[in-house]
Amino acid sequence: MTPLDLAAALVCLAALFGVVNYFVLKMPAAIGMVVIALATSLTLMGIDLVVPGFGIDDLVRREVLGIDFANALLEGMLGFLLFAGALHVDFDSLRAQKWVVALMASVGVLISTFIVAIGFHYLAAVPFMIALVFGALISPTDPVAVLGLLKAVKVPKSLEVKIAGESLFNDGVAYVVFLIVVAFAFGTADGEPMGAGDAAQLFVLEAGGGALLGAVAGWSVFQAMRRIDDYALEVLLTLALVMGSYALALALHISGPIAVVVAGLFIGHSGMRHGMSETTRSHVDAFWRLIDEILNAVLFLLIGLEVFALTFERNFLLVGLACIPLVLLARFAAVSLPVTLLSRTRAFTPGVIPLMTWGGLRGGISVALVLSLPANEHTPLLLTATYVVVIFSIVVQGLTMAPLTRRMLKKGDMG
Repeated sequence: MTPLDLAAALVCLAALFGVVNYFVLKMPAAIGMVVIALATSLTLMGIDLVVPGFGIDDLVRREVLGIDFANALLEGMLGFLLFAGALHVDFDSLRAQKWVVALMASVGVLISTFIVAIGFHYLAAVPFMIALVFGALISPTDPVAVLGLLKAVKVPKSLEVKIAGESLFNDGVAYVVFLIVVAFAFGTADGEPMGAGDAAQLFVLEAGGGALLGAVAGWSVFQAMRRIDDYALEVLLTLALVMGSYALALALHISGPIAVVVAGLFIGHSGMRHGMSETTRSHVDAFWRLIDEILNAVLFLLIGLEVFALTFERNFLLVGLACIPLVLLARFAAVSLPVTLLSRTRAFTPGVIPLMTWGGLRGGISVALVLSLPANEHTPLLLTATYVVVIFSIVVQGLTMAPLTRRMLKKGDMG
């Protein structure tokens, strides 16, 4: 199958499943896409079990395994999705929540990583460094899944900004942590082990360099847009900003996700207010919302289809199920500490800890990270556990977030 054939198949399937969800399931678009794709995949596997030699299972599995999901997301779609998400975050509100977001996206990620690692080490009986790799890849809340959820769930503005801002930044931070942990577990690209000094240097260069690049690139594009009044060219400038800054970040070995988030926040705040006419603002906004919706549909379709990559061993599935409460416990700890520390000096929305715990969805980022690991004897277990947690997170947590939100806010009002 050529790249064009593959792209056509994915877009057609995404459109078809979207129509089915719209008329039949009526779920939030992202959740519906995962549910239908997963149900279709499992049905095809079931047909092959009932009708031996039918072959459709093997055919689809071959095509799905031929898709480089990790590369497609981490070096393809992710930059566009993060920029689109950052573009529509209220920067002033985010600045008011900066300490909460900063603590959750940094200290919270580290807390979650170590809690999951300790639990997984004993649950799966794997070396601690392998468990630490799992903790690093499963800890980031997926901004794509979280922002998609926020479109369907009405939450107070302050809580929405906390959830959205944290998910955008902890993705970039967690990716850097993941790279460091993988280097400790499997060695660096040149085969040399990584020391503590090397890890600290890598973190500063990746995170700080990405933020600096995003700020400089965003400011440069903003200066150009201030002097231009041509909506088509200005939309093209935003597209060039995303693709150019992400590609340059990868070439410089700094964080592409952090770069495009910072650039997106800059354009969404200063660019929208001071660098665009009303006509340009409407076109830029519509363009990036459309990009966001299309790529979201394809991404969640791929998540549903990735079930073909799993090794269906009973022990692997049991470990995956046991990881669900473990990951939720780690998320609870990662949210509780910053909120508790800051609650003495500021007020929080009623139920903020359970809402942010349950609303911290895992998604394509975790699947892409586990698929990017060097091949090793633990890969099938890590992939299965990751996939079970992600599916539970998107489907169960995603579908129950709205009633939980209404219940917690009502309880807060009554109190």
